[in-house]
Amino acid sequence: MKKNTCSQRKFRFVTFYMVIFSLMFYSFPTFTAAHPYSASFTNMKFNEDDTLVTFSIDTLSIMELQEDIDENEDNILQEEEIKADEDHLIEYLTHSVILDMNNEQQEPEVLSMIVETRENKEFLTISLKYPAFSSGDTITVNDGLYYKDPDTNYVNLLSATYAGGSSQAALQGENRSWTILLTEDQQEQQAGSELTSDSDTTSRKDPQPAAKTTSSWLSFFKLGMSHILTGYDHLLFLFALLLRKQTFKQYALIVTSFTIAHSVTLSLAVLGIMDLPSKFVESMIALSIIYVALENIFKKEVNHRWGLTFIFGLIHGLGFANILQEMNLSKANLASALVSFNIGIEVVQLVIVLLLLPVLTYLHRLKDSAKYIKYGSIVIILFGAFWLVERLFS
Repeated sequence: MKKNTCSQRKFRFVTFYMVIFSLMFYSFPTFTAAHPYSASFTNMKFNEDDTLVTFSIDTLSIMELQEDIDENEDNILQEEEIKADEDHLIEYLTHSVILDMNNEQQEPEVLSMIVETRENKEFLTISLKYPAFSSGDTITVNDGLYYKDPDTNYVNLLSATYAGGSSQAALQGENRSWTILLTEDQQEQQAGSELTSDSDTTSRKDPQPAAKTTSSWLSFFKLGMSHILTGYDHLLFLFALLLRKQTFKQYALIVTSFTIAHSVTLSLAVLGIMDLPSKFVESMIALSIIYVALENIFKKEVNHRWGLTFIFGLIHGLGFANILQEMNLSKANLASALVSFNIGIEVVQLVIVLLLLPVLTYLHRLKDSAKYIKYGSIVIILFGAFWLVERLFS
């Protein structure tokens, strides 16, 4: 009877383990050639004579949103394909990401539309010119891309500069509206329905006014959360680190060292102090996953894993930084955006670790736990190897 009960427990655990990894396979977009993170960048500049807007979106998103545009179905947006559908594409983008003045939609003059490469990723960039706006005008940006898709991870990273100040916001989820009220003595910015973004005391008559700026910490906090939730390679690395049996103190040191390490390089990268090629960083992240999983299989003791975690964590921090680097955050808002973005990452990591620990504790109590750890590590190695090859040769 005791043997049967033990066998049933093992069967339930093995089944649970298989379900977990099946879900991982199913939810990893890169494994099926879909892209894991959809992002656009809106840069606005309010001048005396005009308002210039540059909108960039990754080309994979364009092909998802406009299914017929990729005529040869090679998953690459060609210049010829853009030109063939240029008028429709311009109309689609300018009526999906809308600029309103005093609740009236503004029609832009299109200056250019090109495909450009940033960190081994292709973006479609459209440059627009709107009329100049004056004090008393309320300017609103509404982003409707992917709006009817409840499962989207799409985010629009918006930066705006005006006389004496700047503002940044991350438009995502249900919060897709950004508003700025232009006044003679003050710029007030509102994201969504709550005042969560920059509130700058700025005089247009004084080129160097005394200003107090507070970033929209909530939007960057949410951005950090969604960024780590779609950062499957980072999560798998963390899972590989925790898979082997260790003491609670060792687990705590691993999580702490990973947090400190990636916080350091994330900050250095966004500040422009440290910069490494994206292909190198992403390949090293994949390699770190493989290395830790191999240790799980072949290394007898993993008592001092926090040191290894810190070293690899420095590389992972550079991977986290990519999306913020694209925004060119102003110095006034940089500290707050960095802190809130990083806190968002840490909250998700902590929740995941707390959910994993009971499962891992049960695993380590099983008689055949070594086998389960070995099989799990092999699966992790396969993921890491796939990403490594993909990133080295893409």
